[in-house]
Amino acid sequence: MNFLACASTMILNATLREMDSNRTLELDEPSTYMLQEWIISPPYTDMKMFLIPPIVCLVAAILVIPSILFVIFSSFSIRQETRYLLLGNALLCDLMYLIFYTLSAILNGANLTLPKYACVLLLFLLAVTYCGGLLTATAMVLDIFLAILFPLRYVAILPSSRTKKLIVLIWLSSGVFPGIIYLVLMVTQKPALCPMNTCSVPIILVMTLHGDDAVKLCYMLSVAALFLCLALIHGCYIILYLKTRQSGIWESVFSRASVTFLMHHTILFFYFSPLLALVVETLLYINAVIGLRTGIWISLTICNVLMVLPKALLPYLYGLRYREISSSLKFIFRMKRLRLVSPVVSP
Repeated sequence: MNFLACASTMILNATLREMDSNRTLELDEPSTYMLQEWIISPPYTDMKMFLIPPIVCLVAAILVIPSILFVIFSSFSIRQETRYLLLGNALLCDLMYLIFYTLSAILNGANLTLPKYACVLLLFLLAVTYCGGLLTATAMVLDIFLAILFPLRYVAILPSSRTKKLIVLIWLSSGVFPGIIYLVLMVTQKPALCPMNTCSVPIILVMTLHGDDAVKLCYMLSVAALFLCLALIHGCYIILYLKTRQSGIWESVFSRASVTFLMHHTILFFYFSPLLALVVETLLYINAVIGLRTGIWISLTICNVLMVLPKALLPYLYGLRYREISSSLKFIFRMKRLRLVSPVVSP
């Protein structure tokens, strides 16, 4: 089937949807028609504006994350603590995600098509690094939970050796779950009538709403897993607050405990707000409250702004707040400045 036939089918289905806005779009190959509609009148200028947030966030992350990672992994005393190992893993996942997603956004903004297996590899790496960041954030909350509620047994429960095994488990879990989803989709998907390759994450997210039962099942399982992590995190924080509210650490709004609690919730809000926005977009789209183009613009906003923003904020709001890390960075920069300004002694 050529492009004209595909486009005609897409226009016909779009017209039927306009006539009956109370029904959801039911098509055999809806993802193809949806992609064709987006390609007929591509807003390239507006789409390139969405390249700015990923690039800015990547630059902001590169400015500080490598330095923090160097401090964590070069100091023996720092890398023996669980919280710093988990923080280093979270920063590594975020930096890798920003690199891969910015590369993907630039390629799509330039209208460059990747080969099939290169696109699959890029999407897989994006899924692994994003899942790794979320799982590490969950592990960081559990670490705080154990350190506060079981201070005497904390070192025995979660020593550095066990933390390293936990990080390996996080990476394995982050790779196994997307891998299983990809294998299921590869086995269950049928050839499309109008094949159109795309490596754009926002468009793929919208296309999943029109997929078959296997695609929808994988989508629901992914959302359920993310909500499970969110519920676990909030449950730990609620228990921590109930256990420590009589100790007096929450009396002052500007106390270190209150500020730390606020920082954690700010970062976690930015981490999980894309999930909530994606669920709201899904409900609005399947109930025909918003159209196709609106759904794609919302997906672009979620992927290019909401999903990359917390990964740029984490090292500034969370990483630099640790005294050991900030003091080590100040010492390193002070030594470099002294080397630059020290006069050269002639023999």
